[in-house]
Amino acid sequence: MLTLNTGDILARESDRKTLSENLTAAHSALKARTCPGAAFTDWLTWPRDGDKQEYDRLKAAAARIRADSRALVVIGIGGSYLGARAVVEALASPQYNLKKKSTPDIYFVGNNLSAAHLHEVIELIGNRDFSVNVISKSGTTTEPAVAFRLFKALLVEKYGKGGARARIYATTDKAKGALRDMAEREGYETFVIPDGIGGRYSVLTPVGLLPIAVAGIDTDALLDGALSAMNALDASGLETNPAWQYAAARNLLYRQGKTIEILAFYEPGLRFLGEWWKQLFGESEGKQGKGVFPASVELTADLHSMGQYIQEGRRDLFETVLSVDAPDAAVEAPFDPDNADGLNFLAGLSLFDINRRAMEATRLAHVDGGVPNLVLALPRLDAWNLGELLYFFMLACALSGLALGVNPFDQPGVEAYKVNMFALLGKPGYEAQGEALRKRLGG
Repeated sequence: MLTLNTGDILARESDRKTLSENLTAAHSALKARTCPGAAFTDWLTWPRDGDKQEYDRLKAAAARIRADSRALVVIGIGGSYLGARAVVEALASPQYNLKKKSTPDIYFVGNNLSAAHLHEVIELIGNRDFSVNVISKSGTTTEPAVAFRLFKALLVEKYGKGGARARIYATTDKAKGALRDMAEREGYETFVIPDGIGGRYSVLTPVGLLPIAVAGIDTDALLDGALSAMNALDASGLETNPAWQYAAARNLLYRQGKTIEILAFYEPGLRFLGEWWKQLFGESEGKQGKGVFPASVELTADLHSMGQYIQEGRRDLFETVLSVDAPDAAVEAPFDPDNADGLNFLAGLSLFDINRRAMEATRLAHVDGGVPNLVLALPRLDAWNLGELLYFFMLACALSGLALGVNPFDQPGVEAYKVNMFALLGKPGYEAQGEALRKRLGG
C-alpha cells in the first residue's frame, strides 16, 4: 500500500478535529451518493463493478490492434487521453514510440488544434498499418472531431470504407450523441463511456484501458491495484486513511494561504501523470473563486529552472513529492581515473540512490525555505501500484473538493471558451456573439 507522510502539517489536535468532521461528512455523502454531483460517482466502485464482458471484449480488441497495426491513433482531449498517456509513459516509457517493441506505436491527437502536430503524426505513421481509437462522449468537441475527420479519411483512402470500418474503435456514450450515431451507422466496434463517470475520473474505464492494453500493459494488475485501494480506503478515519490525510492537509494548507500545490516527481516517466493529476484537481476544485492551483515539476531537471522560485519565491505554495521506493534499473556511477569533474566520490553508487539523496536534500531545503512538504511513496512503479495511486488520487480529490465546499464532478467554466471559439469561427447561430467579439479584438 502507498504511504503518505504529512510531517507536522496535521500536528495540531484542533485542526485534526475540524478536518475530521468535514471529511466524515464528505465521505459519508460520497458513499451514500448524496453529495453534489452524485450522478458522476460511479468511479467509486468501478474497479469492482465495471462491466466484465465489455472488459473482455476490450482486451480482445487490443489484441487485434496489436496484431494488425503498427500504430494506434488515440483521438481525445482532456480526460479522454491524459489518463491513458500517463499510464503508458509511466509503465512502458516516456520514449515509448522510440523503443524496440512488439506493440504498436501510439500517437495521441485531437488534444490541440495544431496543424503542425497533426501533419507530423501523419508523416510518422507513413505507410504503416494503423488503427484509430476515437474517444468522445458527444462526438462534437471541436479538437477531437476535427482530428477524427482527418484520420477517418486517411483510413478510407488506405483501406476502403469496409477496411476502415474494421480499424475504427469508438469509445463514446452508450445511447446518444453524434459519435454514437456515426458508429452505429458505419458499424464501428464501440466501447462505453459510463454515464456516471466524468472524463477526468475515467482512466480505469474503456476510455483509458483500450490504449493502455494496446501498449501491452497488464490492465488486470492495474485494476487489481485500484480495487485494493478501493477496499483499503473505504474505511473512515483521519488517523488511518491516507486519502483523508491528503485531503485534510491540502484543505488546511489552503486555509493557511498556501494556494498552489506542486506535484514533484523524480522519474521522467511520471510527467504525464502530473498532467493527469493537474486536470483532476484543477477541474474538480477550481470553481466559485476557490481551489488550490495544481502545478507539477520534474526533478531534478526543474531544479535548474523552477528551483529558485520554489526555494525563495512567494510563500503561497506547498509541495507533494511522489516517491518510488524501489529501482527499476541497476545503473552505477562509473569511476574516472582523471576525476576532472571531482565526482569520484559517487563512483560505485547506484543512480537510484543518488537520485534519492537528491530528493531528500531538496525536500529539506524546501522545508527550510518555508515550503510545506508531503511525501507520497509507492513501493515500486508497476501496474498494480499505479492502479492504487490513480484510485487514491481520485478519492482524495473528491473528498478534498467536497470538504472545500464545491462540486468536484462538474466543470461549468469550461464552456466559456467554447462559446467564444464557435462565435469567432462563424458557427451558425453565433453570429451576434461573433460580431461583438471581433469588435473587442479590433477586427
